[in-house]
Amino acid sequence: MDLPEAFKCPTAHEVIDDLRPLFGERLSTAQAVRDQHGHDESWHAGAAPDAVVFPLTTQEVSTVVTLCAKHKVPVIPFGAGTSLEGHVTAVHGGIAIDMSQMAQVIRVSPEDLDCTVEAGITRKALNAHLRDTGLFMPVDPGADASIGGMVSTRASGTNAVRYGTIRENVLGLTVVMADGSIVQTGGRARKSAAGYDLTHLLVGSEGTLGVVTEITLRLHGIPEDVGAATCSFESVDQAVATVIETIQSGIPVARIELMDAAMVRACNAYSKLTLPEQPMLFLEFHGTSASVQEQSQRVADLADANGGRGFQWSSRAEDRTRLWEARHNAYYSALALEPGKQGFTTDVCVPVSRLADVISDTRADVDSTDLMAPLVGHVGDGNFHLIMLVDPLKPDEVASAKALHERLVMRALDAGGTCTGEHGIGLGKRDFLLREHGDAVPAMRAVKRAFDPQGIMNPGKMLPDA
Repeated sequence: MDLPEAFKCPTAHEVIDDLRPLFGERLSTAQAVRDQHGHDESWHAGAAPDAVVFPLTTQEVSTVVTLCAKHKVPVIPFGAGTSLEGHVTAVHGGIAIDMSQMAQVIRVSPEDLDCTVEAGITRKALNAHLRDTGLFMPVDPGADASIGGMVSTRASGTNAVRYGTIRENVLGLTVVMADGSIVQTGGRARKSAAGYDLTHLLVGSEGTLGVVTEITLRLHGIPEDVGAATCSFESVDQAVATVIETIQSGIPVARIELMDAAMVRACNAYSKLTLPEQPMLFLEFHGTSASVQEQSQRVADLADANGGRGFQWSSRAEDRTRLWEARHNAYYSALALEPGKQGFTTDVCVPVSRLADVISDTRADVDSTDLMAPLVGHVGDGNFHLIMLVDPLKPDEVASAKALHERLVMRALDAGGTCTGEHGIGLGKRDFLLREHGDAVPAMRAVKRAFDPQGIMNPGKMLPDA
């Protein structure tokens, strides 16, 4: 097995020597494998780890972390690599722990609406396993992410407006801490007042406090009927007004997504659709057949009052699948608008009452630049994404995108929002974390030091350098 020509972490070779007899072919220092584990789907430059290990059990993860702690070698948990803020980049080298072979469903309890899974299982694989039980795990960030990765980045997605984010759907965790010890947090009870809430401290910690190996999740019943709808508008403001009124009216819509005209055009070309190339809402309704029809009609009336046109809905599974597949492929659709360019993608989240102003100002800001930047959002909870297309070899384009990104985040913060609704901090938003939570960042650093005194857990991520 070839070793890297030069270790980014000076003591990595000692850990590799210790791990080799334990893991055999499940330890790799091949350049191609290391490169694959040194980047995610973001625009951030990759950095390969010194080695990649593929554990099969929580105890094996503990062995890896214990040896890394002994030699002060960084540990970078790796799920499916679908994150968007450089979360898995090995900026200081070290050992990447690929969780993909820990992908078992440990337990399903239909009567309690919960299950326990290993961290490497993906959301699609989990829902395929659950299908015959009449249950599903509703958190849907679009990509077929691993459940452990979703927990680590506090993932959200299209269903969050009705079912909540991953945070609301995690009951307990098994975590390997920075010294290699194994800790179980939470439990299967639906509520608890026992001690610090370590479960939800670790949810969203991006691998900086420990390695999540098992997750106990809430499950939900598959609805009796599901209906999907589309509606186009002359302006983004009209579409957002419909969203706000839908939420304020208490209509239990399951998904309510916004695409601006540029994004609709991209999806038409990429997914072979014929949607009107105007700002558009994609919606989904869950419930009984009668309630789905009632919800759809109420939203259709609101849309009509706001200038919406062509409200069309269907309960046919094939129609819904085609529609949501196009929505989930929005990122790749945007990239296809200008082949050869990279997607500098970002997200913010604001109070729904401020959504129209923030999106309108953002759209005007984009139009004042030379950048192509389609907008798409989970607007039912005030979250939207901007996908800026840039040529990484043109410094002026990169600088323009970074400036636009900063203005977007500051606009969201000024509106009482956050610099990220679901992407997380990673490498890309560390400075914005300081701006958003400046007074609290020292407390976050204190938590990091308490959990990870040697600073080996996914170093360089989340917390600002200054």
